Amino acid sequence: MKTVLMESLGISNELLAELEQPFIEQGMEFASYDRTTDPAVLVKEAEDADVMILANMPMPADVIRQCGRLKFIDVAFTGVDHVGLDAAKEKGIAVSNASGYSTEAVAELVLGMVISMYRNMRQVEERARTGGTKDGLVGFEIAGKTVGIVGLGKIGSRSAELFHAFGAEVIAYTRTPAHNHLDYVTCMSLEEVLAKSDIVVLHCPLSDATRGMINAERLAMMKPSAILVNAARGPVVNTKDLADALNAGTIAGACLDVFDKEPPLPADEPLLAAKNTLVTPHVAFATKESMKLRAEIVFDNLKAWLEGNQKNIVL
Repeated sequence: MKTVLMESLGISNELLAELEQPFIEQGMEFASYDRTTDPAVLVKEAEDADVMILANMPMPADVIRQCGRLKFIDVAFTGVDHVGLDAAKEKGIAVSNASGYSTEAVAELVLGMVISMYRNMRQVEERARTGGTKDGLVGFEIAGKTVGIVGLGKIGSRSAELFHAFGAEVIAYTRTPAHNHLDYVTCMSLEEVLAKSDIVVLHCPLSDATRGMINAERLAMMKPSAILVNAARGPVVNTKDLADALNAGTIAGACLDVFDKEPPLPADEPLLAAKNTLVTPHVAFATKESMKLRAEIVFDNLKAWLEGNQKNIVL
């Protein structure tokens, strides 16, 4: 049996070898490749594989259809919208993800981005480095603000915990309000969350139901003083509508870790030129701790699948 790692898992070679060793002892063959988006190369790398491991690189349905031996796709990521699941379903290929690996990492970055925007960190650092003062850059506190979480899964719940610890009132929109285990979080409609929140944080998955969910109409429901944080998926937000809303002062600002495309972003990306934005190149999930945990989950998924007890099931 052969497993192909289609891209780096962001861990040391020593740790990778340690995780692979028990499987090698049982006769598993491993091959590792550099990330690519060339379909022909992807097919060549994976056409004789039984198991495919990848993180957030696109894996088109057409490539999956040409991998005749493939039985299991082990995704080292929480979201799986970059994988051709329709092809996997057609071919009866099992798919698991690494749900939970980045819960702490993403929630902490969200909190950090809000603090950075509220306290004008980029601007005041520049002032300090150039002999300036804080004049005109007095910030805000999270305590006493209303934070609206859109998507109350593992990451959304952890963000709620952190904002609650800072003294914010936390409200949320979730498709499964009955599963809310946080007694200090009040669930309500999306429209109510948008209207009442000083800070709106997106933690929802990308699906047909959520694609373009935050559009001009819904941005207009927000307070002019509110900020939007997107640590979910770029296409959950209509890019042009958000840029227009920022430039028109419909909302006060946006913290963005995800975009319609994976970074590097093109120079004409509208949100790079929009007013009052804090942007990062999809780094929310990436910490030393989360990369180690992610790899451990991926290899645990592989072990469970081989034993007939698939975990973190997507398909």
